[in-house]
Amino acid sequence: MTSGWTRRTVGALAAAIVGVSVVAAAPVLPGSLMAGSATADPLAPTGRSATVTTPVTDHCPHRVGTPPAVDESEVVPPGSPTPTPLPVPTPAVGGEDLAYCGVVADPEAGPVPPGLTSAGWLVADLDSGRVIAAKDPHGRYRPASTIKILLALVALDELDLDATVVPTPEDWSAEGDSCGMGPGGHYTVRDLLTGLLVVSGNDCANALARELGGVDATLAKMNERARELGATDTRAASPSGLDAPGMSSSPYDLALFFRAAMANDTFREMISRPTYRFPGYPRRPDVPGDTDHPAYEMYSSNRLLLDGYPGMLGGKTGYTDDARKTFVAAAERDGRRIMIVKMYGLAMEGNPYWDQARALFEYGFATPEDVEVGRLVDPAGAADPSRDPAASADPDIVSTGSDSASPMSVRVLVGLLAALAAVVLLMLGVRLSRRR
Repeated sequence: MTSGWTRRTVGALAAAIVGVSVVAAAPVLPGSLMAGSATADPLAPTGRSATVTTPVTDHCPHRVGTPPAVDESEVVPPGSPTPTPLPVPTPAVGGEDLAYCGVVADPEAGPVPPGLTSAGWLVADLDSGRVIAAKDPHGRYRPASTIKILLALVALDELDLDATVVPTPEDWSAEGDSCGMGPGGHYTVRDLLTGLLVVSGNDCANALARELGGVDATLAKMNERARELGATDTRAASPSGLDAPGMSSSPYDLALFFRAAMANDTFREMISRPTYRFPGYPRRPDVPGDTDHPAYEMYSSNRLLLDGYPGMLGGKTGYTDDARKTFVAAAERDGRRIMIVKMYGLAMEGNPYWDQARALFEYGFATPEDVEVGRLVDPAGAADPSRDPAASADPDIVSTGSDSASPMSVRVLVGLLAALAAVVLLMLGVRLSRRR
């Protein structure tokens, strides 16, 4: 395996080559995410060309805090304290290479998929915890509804799945996606947890938080569980994932949550369901002309599961205006289980978000099993943020931490530099020909 320095450098050069190639094909639209990126303005009028590649994060814009909010969902109420930024551990949790904010990938695994519109992403082996490749793995982003995985972990630990829950007006009037709870309905904790994971019901999240002692108590439990798992980039500020002051997580942390959850039999069964029959509730006498609301078949928000992606084990979606698209999922092939995480993503015409997820899975399954740029820490060692799991791993597989590249790495690096130079010369030639 190549050294950490070369992995980071090759990753950055590969991203630059892909980005330059895409930019050469079409002009960057005004309002792109980052100077030098080729990500089109998501608010651009329809009909304009959509040139898309991964947003540039090499300069670590999200190392300390999340991207700027686009609405007022995180405005701190008068008299309430403003959340302070979470500390940034040194060295990075999971290995020193994961401190890098650009693409971290081993060139022996081949090129990472082009055109990924998520600012942060991660591919890992679910069972071994080996991180195969990542981009801005510890960048702080809003998790949206993927934080419900953390809520589910707490609820599975503390609540009786067969206990009955009677909803409140606060439940059925919750903002955002809903399972359809209503007055007079009766639901088990199992119903609520399944609805939480299948259709991302915020009404279910609200009801579960009440069963766990209220919103504040639930958030304290979620954040404590995050700390136990070694998730140092996470602050849960709402049980449902709706944006709130201080909300934060990272691709690395979401991978920790999902890996821990997939070790739970009940969670695995729930997250794998393409459908679930959710209970109904009686007619509302306060609504003129209302009739009974029968039980109905809800469908998973995970398109890869519904579309029958081979080996799909399950996944959790999320979206808010501030978080943009988030997704974490796992699939199995030939006995190997691969997990992907995507954060702060966009869906662009001609470059579907779900196709990008498929590409990340295919990349993960195609890599040799010994490819590793870092590790997902195990809960037993998660209390010490400085713990570097690479230190106890096979020295022939992981980075030595040296800035000296191996002979093979140097050849790969020289080849990429030559390719980059060729692209630059091509662009200059195109520009000169246009001037004639």
